[in-house]
Amino acid sequence: MSITFNAESGMFHLQTRHMSYIFQVLQGYPAHLYWGRKISEPNPARLLQRIERASFCPTPLPEDKTISLDTLPQEYPGYGSGDLRSPAYAVQLPNGTTVTELSYESHVIVQGKPALEGLPAVYAEQESEAETLIITLADKLAGLTVELSYTVFAAFDAVVRSARIKNVSAGVMQLTRALSVSVDLPHDRFDMLQLSGAWVRERYIHKRPLTPGLQAIESRRGSSSHMNNPFFALLSEGATEDYGDVYGFSLVYSGSFSAGVEVDQFHTSRAFMGINPFDFSWRLEAGESFQTPEAVMVFSGSGLGTMSQTYHELYRTRLCRGAFRDAVRPILVNNWEATYFNFDADKIESIAAAASELGIEMFVLDDGWFGRRDSDNSSLGDWVVDAKKLPRGLEDLAERVRSQGLEFGLWFEPEMVSPDSDLYRAHPDWCLHVPGRRRSEGRQQLILDLSRADVQDYIIEAVSSVLRSAPITYVKWDMNRNMSEIGSALLPPERQRETAHRYMLGLYHVLEQITSAFPHVLFESCSGGGGRFDPGMLYYMPQTWTSDNSDAISRLRIQYGTSIVYPISTMGAHVSAVPNHQVGRNTPLKTRGDVAMSGNFGYELDLTVFSEAEKEEVKRQVALVKEVRELVQYGTFYRLLSPFEGNETAWMFVSKDQREALVVHVSVLSEPNPPLSRLKLKGLSNELRYEWIGTDEVVGGDELMHAGVVKPLPRGDYFSSVFRFIAK
Repeated sequence: MSITFNAESGMFHLQTRHMSYIFQVLQGYPAHLYWGRKISEPNPARLLQRIERASFCPTPLPEDKTISLDTLPQEYPGYGSGDLRSPAYAVQLPNGTTVTELSYESHVIVQGKPALEGLPAVYAEQESEAETLIITLADKLAGLTVELSYTVFAAFDAVVRSARIKNVSAGVMQLTRALSVSVDLPHDRFDMLQLSGAWVRERYIHKRPLTPGLQAIESRRGSSSHMNNPFFALLSEGATEDYGDVYGFSLVYSGSFSAGVEVDQFHTSRAFMGINPFDFSWRLEAGESFQTPEAVMVFSGSGLGTMSQTYHELYRTRLCRGAFRDAVRPILVNNWEATYFNFDADKIESIAAAASELGIEMFVLDDGWFGRRDSDNSSLGDWVVDAKKLPRGLEDLAERVRSQGLEFGLWFEPEMVSPDSDLYRAHPDWCLHVPGRRRSEGRQQLILDLSRADVQDYIIEAVSSVLRSAPITYVKWDMNRNMSEIGSALLPPERQRETAHRYMLGLYHVLEQITSAFPHVLFESCSGGGGRFDPGMLYYMPQTWTSDNSDAISRLRIQYGTSIVYPISTMGAHVSAVPNHQVGRNTPLKTRGDVAMSGNFGYELDLTVFSEAEKEEVKRQVALVKEVRELVQYGTFYRLLSPFEGNETAWMFVSKDQREALVVHVSVLSEPNPPLSRLKLKGLSNELRYEWIGTDEVVGGDELMHAGVVKPLPRGDYFSSVFRFIAK
């Protein structure tokens, strides 16, 4: 059993192969006792130390001064009845007050994992894979119940948590805070690791020690954002890539979020995560409920690398869905940086012909194929083919591409509308806006109000109509601005602060309908690159364009940081032209290919202008990727050298049976007369001997891991090497 309940002590014990998560119902309060390495026979009396504190920590039970909600580690704390720390939820009651107090009412343990209605979530394919505890808490005076859901998977050291808040009174409540998870840890001796950055500089690793007070990350932008990813980890003292206790928190949600840690006066740490309470409220009529997104909590007792590997396997196999979850991804060429808006059918066919000669498998037509889209100032929302550029339509172009032996893909930005568009002229109230306020534009576009059913229906039919019109097998779904003037013409005043979350629910509905209707299409999400690289989007689309910055050296940090939580199979990574269009850097074509092969590989340039030498290099890259892409997509990923800590970066992939490995090493700047050094590998078998591909050497796995391989001396800046090993 993964979940057990001891009725005598009131203790719940959630177990996986290497982890225990334990809490106890204490005087009606669910009190957190332990989360960490597996304990075989826990005793709650030994796990929770209780003493009476000063009078500034109120005590709810006169007969037991050792219980104060301000010091008790809790599973889902409220505010107003004694706990003065950050609450997990907050409700304004019909009488205007916000004081609530939840206590244990009942629980059930069920096989499998129930779905979350209208929300993305990890799933169990078989009931035997997981167990779920649903514990009901109630405030009978207020008429409020909260169902806390905990799922543990047999194969993963993870706890998946969410909450369902229900108004069981006869009045109306206003929910003003509804987090997915709150965990009280017994000390503050942690480093907090977060993934933060900006457009073309996404998910850089930042680490800091916890200090008293609040340390948090958030998005108020209407999306998970380029700025902060909805993930953080707590690293115990001395924890590294391969050593120590690590606690990961990841939110399966694509909108504004809040996450962080509050360290209190006694140096305990309250970790939390969920929808951002800023500018959020939700009206609960009698009998209505609110479901929070879920948070995935991963524990590793052997460092950050193991935590990442748990997230990788869980998200790749039990979050991503559909035919492409387990299918190798095609090698593609995208025309955006080759042509931008300036193309016609002949130009596209010429790129496809060049791609075919080089072994590339798919062509993706990017922005500019619809309406009067000659620049980014018009036509979003008018999803009809531009007859001036493509007089014979998409079907003709798709067939011309397919005649070259390539599949055909297409770019959309369905959530947006241009003020200069037929759609906006017909429906000016369909965008997010506030009456009387200006409608701020970003990239000369506005955001459609996906909280509205009529807007959702329009997008579903407009996109579906295009996908039905031609043999399209790939869609790049883009979204290129943050939200402003967040208001909906259809919502009443008391529900306006629901707009942003209703938008996300509307988007998820649209994605569910479209991706289900076209299961043969590989969907890739994008938001100016990595502005919405989150688990919520991966539920509908198994890969994301990692960043609009395709410079190979920039990508070292971007892809390394992304790998902290997201599987390699979810990362779009392309070779682009030099000088690079984002940073102006010149890097060798080989280096660009070596970095891009550590993801879903493709090209973002004009293949028709390549020299014969460049064509031969591309042929070599394409052939290699076809040999190793299953290893890259399905293998175990190991980080070897961090680009955030020096001049070098290295990572590797190892097959599940440990019989094959691929290593990528990049030296950024060449140094004069450098020292000789070695690179120690990971994840191989001590017992196996490996053929070093491209040489006549056979090397033991133990030697490769413990003694390592000699790093090649760089022959110039931006020098890369790839090593392959196959067991004899």
